[in-house]
Amino acid sequence: MKTIAEQLNIKDFPFKIKDKLGNEIYHENSFGYWVKQEYDSKDNKTYFEDSDGYWYKREYDSKGNQIYYENSDGYWAKQEYDSNGKETYFENSSGDWYKREYD
Repeated sequence: MKTIAEQLNIKDFPFKIKDKLGNEIYHENSFGYWVKQEYDSKDNKTYFEDSDGYWYKREYDSKGNQIYYENSDGYWAKQEYDSNGKETYFENSSGDWYKREYD
């Protein structure tokens, strides 16, 4: 499969594409290595993928706290937060977890 720069016959590197908010959503170098990224409406990075096959996804709550992470290596983590934005719960695919309570 051809890269975006190859499809567009780009010869000037690095080749970059930005979204309307100025976030870099695509970057490619002269060796054909590329990175794709996605952002939500609050400028949080929600997805990353590169030409080596590595990727990760992130989810956020309405306050911008990361509540879920997953990557191509099979690792995942999830968090919960209280109304003040303090982390109250954490769990991951390695078996680590904790709960916190605040006064």
